[in-house]
Amino acid sequence: MKKMSIETMENIISYVDLYFCDKHTTPSVNEIALGVGIPKTTAFRYLVEMDSRGMIEYDGKSRTIRTPMINKFAPESAPCPLVGSIPCGTAEEEVESIREYISLPVSLFGKGKFYILEASGDSMVDAGIDDGDMVVIRTDCDVKVGDIVVALTGDNENTLKVYGGIDEETLEARLLYRNEAVYPGEEIRVKYLTVQGVAKHVIKALGPNNP
Repeated sequence: MKKMSIETMENIISYVDLYFCDKHTTPSVNEIALGVGIPKTTAFRYLVEMDSRGMIEYDGKSRTIRTPMINKFAPESAPCPLVGSIPCGTAEEEVESIREYISLPVSLFGKGKFYILEASGDSMVDAGIDDGDMVVIRTDCDVKVGDIVVALTGDNENTLKVYGGIDEETLEARLLYRNEAVYPGEEIRVKYLTVQGVAKHVIKALGPNNP
């Protein structure tokens, strides 16, 4: 194996630190390779070797790379994909596309599998979710009656609603609105329901200019 360059290792650390400061998450192996100007396979070998030397923390699988600077100034965090919008109204056809990655501090959000959706519509305002809010969804947890869920119906449409349980007579799943002023008592009933996650946090802007 060709002897590894200390200069390249330093360039990798510098690139990861600058990337983290700009985007608040860490780069992929491919992004490191492009940023430093080395092949992807070489970048991977350097990361593994640098981890063994204690220069960085890298598990060889995920895109999470922690340098001494990140460990010192940043809390433990994990990259979370922002995958587009979710209708807070009538169900709409599911279209998933990752727009960017957002770093979630573990001390605030806990450990788990998360993704983020931008709320669209007004049917959940009584639950504190307004149009344009970012909703943090957890996928590795049990669903209970009363939870706010991302629901995928049998027609491949999704919506953000309160899970109201199963009607014992019709065996339909109930998805409840939370805006009594506009949608009093309104709900969606579906025979086939897939829950794609449970809403755990809402990220919103505060102030007079908040929509």
